[in-house]
Amino acid sequence: MDVDVFISVCIPAYNRRDYLKRLLDSIQNQTYRHFEVVISDDSAGSEVEDLIRQHPLMASIRYFRNHLPAGTPENWNEAIRLAKGEWIKLMHDDDWFSDTRALQIFAEMVKKHPEASFFFSEYRNVYLENNREEEVRISPFWKKRLIADPANLISKNVIGPPSVTLHKKIPECTYDKQLKWLVDIDFYLRYLQSFSRPVPIPEMLICVGLGEDQVTRMCFRNPAVEIPENLYLLKKYGVRRLKNIIVYDAFWRFVRNLGIRSLEDIKKMGYSAAVPAIIQSMIKFQSAIPSRVLKAGIFSKSLMFLHYIFQYPKISRG
Repeated sequence: MDVDVFISVCIPAYNRRDYLKRLLDSIQNQTYRHFEVVISDDSAGSEVEDLIRQHPLMASIRYFRNHLPAGTPENWNEAIRLAKGEWIKLMHDDDWFSDTRALQIFAEMVKKHPEASFFFSEYRNVYLENNREEEVRISPFWKKRLIADPANLISKNVIGPPSVTLHKKIPECTYDKQLKWLVDIDFYLRYLQSFSRPVPIPEMLICVGLGEDQVTRMCFRNPAVEIPENLYLLKKYGVRRLKNIIVYDAFWRFVRNLGIRSLEDIKKMGYSAAVPAIIQSMIKFQSAIPSRVLKAGIFSKSLMFLHYIFQYPKISRG
């Protein structure tokens, strides 16, 4: 293994041998070589270990088998904890590098921006069931909003999944194991608030594989997941975040899209902590409005703004 390790490519693996092979192949083809590959394996069988022993990249891989499955996202944390590199390139096993110079470009950006410790690239979503592709870039509007206040990520994840990021290893900043759906947003928010501004890389460097069996796709619009996690996130960062109207609108849409019409709807989904008064007010306000009106964009935005204006003094005191 190359002892001059600058970037640790950290892969939390779980069973999917074919996907992992595609990722390892894309790493093997990188022009940049100052890296190690760290694999933390949650698999029940030996298929991942067998693949690694046969792969041309084997000499650059440090493989660790978990005696008990760590799960998402603790398996991510385990791979990062085991890393020797100064910089962390977390890669999910169903994602891969789309360009042979991807790691080179990430490394060059680190040297170009010595003041920063968090980078993210453009990426291509690849829907694995039909191979449909879509390119994802951050717009100038959202780039400005992200730099101004990372909390805007609560409204829209304009960074993307962890596979598109490169960040300096900071042991005290890990992925919150209480989360699955909002786990990446929470990590980005904490990291960007405490350690670095984000630096976007205007190049398409990562392919993100999207399949029906992914945790994030199974969590989308699942009230049993989204309701507890959104309220947990709000409790974690405080209701004062709602002073930002973009964040306020995100929670307005959260209440609307999940059809929350009473506190009982929240309790049924397993959230037992106190619900902030502002969210209670949103629920009460929306429950008095026909669903067809709430689903109409212009009316929903107007009602949200009206509610925001009346609630703003309370948020400031919250």
